[in-house]
Amino acid sequence: MGFFGLFGSKTKQETLDKGLEKSNSSVLSKISHVIAGRSTIDDDVLDDLEEALITSDVGVETTLRIIERIQDRVKRDKYVGTSELQRMLVEETCALLAENDHSAEEAKVADGDPYVIMVVGVNGVGKTTTIGKLAHMYKQAGKKVYLGAADTFRAAAVEQLCIWGERVGVPVIKQQQGSDPASVAFDTLQSAKANGADVVLIDTAGRLHNKINLMHELTKIKNVMQKVVPGAPHDVMLVLDGSTGQNAFEQARQFTAATQVTSLAITKLDGTAKGGVVLGISDQFKIPVRYIGLGEQMTDLQPFNAEQFVKTLLHQ
Repeated sequence: MGFFGLFGSKTKQETLDKGLEKSNSSVLSKISHVIAGRSTIDDDVLDDLEEALITSDVGVETTLRIIERIQDRVKRDKYVGTSELQRMLVEETCALLAENDHSAEEAKVADGDPYVIMVVGVNGVGKTTTIGKLAHMYKQAGKKVYLGAADTFRAAAVEQLCIWGERVGVPVIKQQQGSDPASVAFDTLQSAKANGADVVLIDTAGRLHNKINLMHELTKIKNVMQKVVPGAPHDVMLVLDGSTGQNAFEQARQFTAATQVTSLAITKLDGTAKGGVVLGISDQFKIPVRYIGLGEQMTDLQPFNAEQFVKTLLHQ
């Protein structure tokens, strides 16, 4: 079906530059402090660079991998100076993420069945908004889209999804507040399949990620959907709020331990200096970061390109 390639491999550079402006300024100021008054890359410089990356929310494990790569490179070329540190940092970070690119092949979808994405995440991360923006993307690509309002515990969640449905111009299947979420998902897939939909996006409840009943609920939704569309959901997308920094790591750990997550969307990067969190999450969880959110407009959700992201985050 080729859904992941529908929107092209390039993001809009202007939006990316603007969205990462705060993160870029923060990281570059820390790097400038690291190399100030120094000419050679020694242990002190690398120690300070390590601190700069960790305090930029890159994460300890990923930071240590990057530092180790730079150390190896300095050993090979003993004449390298601090003026080249930023270029080396960009190159080695890109190389690391390329080596750790665990993007899986797309799930196989039977002819006549829609491609089903179940979207998970805690309240407040931008989950429903991300669904609306994805619906816009798919519709712009010529796909017939259905939305399922399976977050039945909050009336506001259903209302918000309906607003996005009207805005984008796609149908939303819903029931009364408090209805069984699995029943909503079942109805959504039946309607979508009967009407020849290409893509179905299912919103789910965003209660606390450490609640075991939520995880049981997600399993039930998946099992019920498979009665209508074998193999569904084809993608379980976890939405994380990038502005929360290390808390996003913790949410990713909790969700991936409790349910099978196959892709990530990291939102709200435009209003934060914590953009480095994308590097750590991309490297550590062996789950592809599929999209990044860079603003409020429908077009501000962009496919994630690791190399382009690193170069934008760390460029002068």
